[in-house]
Amino acid sequence: MAHPSPVGLLPGAMSLDDEHDAPVPLPIDGLLDLHAFRPSEVGSLVPEWLGACRAAGLVELRIVHGKGTGALRRTVEALLARDPRVAWFGPAGEDAGGWGATLVRLR
Repeated sequence: MAHPSPVGLLPGAMSLDDEHDAPVPLPIDGLLDLHAFRPSEVGSLVPEWLGACRAAGLVELRIVHGKGTGALRRTVEALLARDPRVAWFGPAGEDAGGWGATLVRLR
């Protein structure tokens, strides 16, 4: 069964509950946990989420991508590097996820 894309579900966003294929609410609070999404969704989700955060007045953000092999982190970093709304990004401190999370500051 095809899954609805998370794109278009922001703001007031949703992620997918893989077990039931039902959307679940995703708050726009400056934290995006990518564990709830498929890797194929990240390329469109992250830029749209950045826009929703900016529209909500949030400029200090955190994206949790996990440690794993680093592939998802590299994808997130590439998306952030080419997004003109991003002023800065870098690895989170150990108390905020270490290299399993990326901190973002929007312009």
